[in-house]
Formats: sequence, C-alpha cells, structure tokens
Amino acid sequence: MSDDSIYRLRVTDRELRKRLQSSGAILIEGPKACGKTETARQVAESEVLLDVDEQARAAAAIDPSLILAGATPRLIDEWQMEPRVWNHVRRAIDERKQPGQFLLAGSAVPSDDAGRHSGAGRISRLRMRPMSLFESRLSDGSISLRDLMAGGKASSTHSVDLPELAEAVARGGWPALQGMSIEAAMEGVTDYLEEVSRTDINRVEGTHRDPARVRRLLRSLARNVATHVAATTLAADTSDGGAEPLKRQTVAEYLAALERLFVIEDQPPWEPHLRSRSILRKSPKRHFVDPSLAAAALGAGPAALLRDLNLFGFLFESLVVRDLRVYSQPMRGEVRQFRDNKGLEIDAIVDSDAGWAAFEVKLGGPDAIDEAAAALLKFAREIDTGRSGAPAALGVIVAGGYGYTREDGVQVIPITALGP
Repeated sequence: MSDDSIYRLRVTDRELRKRLQSSGAILIEGPKACGKTETARQVAESEVLLDVDEQARAAAAIDPSLILAGATPRLIDEWQMEPRVWNHVRRAIDERKQPGQFLLAGSAVPSDDAGRHSGAGRISRLRMRPMSLFESRLSDGSISLRDLMAGGKASSTHSVDLPELAEAVARGGWPALQGMSIEAAMEGVTDYLEEVSRTDINRVEGTHRDPARVRRLLRSLARNVATHVAATTLAADTSDGGAEPLKRQTVAEYLAALERLFVIEDQPPWEPHLRSRSILRKSPKRHFVDPSLAAAALGAGPAALLRDLNLFGFLFESLVVRDLRVYSQPMRGEVRQFRDNKGLEIDAIVDSDAGWAAFEVKLGGPDAIDEAAAALLKFAREIDTGRSGAPAALGVIVAGGYGYTREDGVQVIPITALGP
C-alpha cells in the first residue's frame, strides 16, 4: 500500500470523536475535497453517499427516513442534496435518545428553509478546512499554538526553504493533491476553480451564472487577497480585459454563493476594549479558504511567487490564517484581525477560551521582524487589559529560520514549526 493511500490524521479527528459522545449527530461542513468524507469514515459504521448513489437519492426524495437505517454512526454524505433529510435526522435523534447516531457531511450550505427546524441540542456543527502544513507534514508542530496560548515559549530549529513554501502555497491543503507533482497539483486546483465557476455556483444558487463573470470576480478576489477590499472596489476591478465591470449587487450575490460553497472565508475584525480613543475599522479581510485558490485564479505557480514577493507575502498571510483557524478550532478559537483609524493593523488575533494572542505575518528578514514586533508591542499597549485581558502571546509568524523569543518578549515562529 502506498503512503498516499493511508489516511493522514487531521486536527479535527479528536474533536469529532469527542462530539460524538455528546451529540446525536455531527454536521461536518467545509469545501469539497477537503477530506470531510474520509475523516467521517474513520468513525462511521455505515454510509450513504447521496452525490453518487442514485437509488439512495431516489429513496430520499420519496421518504428521507429510508436512508437513515444502518449501523451507527451512519454517514450521510452530501446531505444538502436532499435537505429534507435534516428534519428526519432530527426526529430520529429524538426517538433514539442516544448520542453518536449520524454524521452529516456537506460541501455547501443549503438555502434557508422555513420548514427546516433548528438542530440545537441535537446536531453539532464541525468545520473542516483544507489541510494545514502540520497535517500535510511540512510543519513538524514543534511550536504548539495551544502551548503558546498557555504561556509557552517558541523554540524550534525546523525550517524549509522559500521555494518549498511557494510550492505549498500553490499546491494547497487538498488531501488528494499531496502526493502529486506540483504541476499536476496546480492543474487540479485550476480544475477545482473551473468547476466552481461552471457548476457549483449554479447548483447552490439554483440559477444560471455566467462562468466568465464568476472567473473575473475570482481573479479580483485573488488580486486583493488578505486585504480589506470593499465589494464596490471588487466590482470595479472586474473590468479586466476591457469587460464591463460587474454591478455591486451582482458581486454581493456571487460572494454570498462562494461563502455558502466554503470557497471564501472572510476574516472578521476583533473589537477589544482600548485605552485610546482610536476608532476601530470593522471591515473584514478577504481570504479564500485555501491560498492555492488565489494562486490558481491568477495563474501564479511557485516560480511566479518567487519573482513577485509582494504577492507571495499576501498569499503567505492567507496560508497562515488558514493554519491558525485549523489549530485554534479545538480551543473554540476564532481568527480575527485588527485595524484602527490611525494606521495600526495586526494580521491575526486568535481569540479563544484560552485567552487571546496577536500575530503579525512576515515572509522573513530581520528588519521586517523588528517592524512587526514593534507593531505588536504598540498594539498590546493600546489594549485595556483590565477589560480585555492581557495577551497570552505576541508573535511574528515567518516563513523559515529558527523559532525563538526576543528580548522584548515577542516570539518568532516559523510556520513550518507551528502546530496545534
């Protein structure tokens, strides 16, 4: 058996098993091809795959309860293809009165349905994303985010070179692409975006969208990844190649559909209590769920990223945000960002049950690290720690080199050493 056929452990594995002990069903949500089905299969005792099993879809269309029978936990994959399954799962949980009955996996959020009851108290939601560098084995995890949040100190000698990291950005965290050549992996990500443009966005919206117009928005998002770009600016930016720019309302509709497909995942602002009278900027930062999607939208492979370090820097920041989201989720953490009206910005704030930590993201270089550390220390002084608490950690996440703690207390953390 080849190594590529062996299941790669995910950070969500332990969380999934824990939730099965207390919830009647687990709803595993995330983009297609991020590994939801294989992760669910590690604990499922039976399954029905609605995306490929035509007989099961036909049965569900007649009576959704027909597909619920089977050994538990029973996996119902791509459940949103027959949304009525939700209410039947909820009723079965009430009748059986046992945890760990069902696993629902879906790569799109179905439209709001007044007839679909809340799953509160019965169905627990678990978010999955593409693989982090720790899960794809490019990071050795020697610096634990959980330990940092508990007051631990960064220390690591593990590193990779910049070309290898550029390949990781272009390949992305898609499990099926990890064993492929970089050229084949990039083709896979390009095909993924093409399917989103031609098929997926139409399916989730229930209407036809022009693939060319969707592709133009995806390119605009890619050009503005890891920024606070407004929808109006995105609309104006879709006029590339002399095409008529999209209307703002159209852009808003496309963004909503891409969010329901888990293709994009914006980074919300953090709103702490401040000592100063600075005004917080509340616009989100734009991110794809994986930086490879931005690279593919721009046709930028590893060589292009190494030639354009400015673009590489934005995609690297997006990769770091992806990984922080994966590592912080077991702590009920959210990855936010900060910006005020005086120009102070912080790339990532992990706000969790364990407290909060602030991180700047830099490709590297002593001057860049010094500048980032100064911003973090200034930010920490701005926070009213009596109301928001003191930071558990201040760190600069870099592309490579050693992990260590500076004399000013700011920690330098190579992304290839960071883990859960």
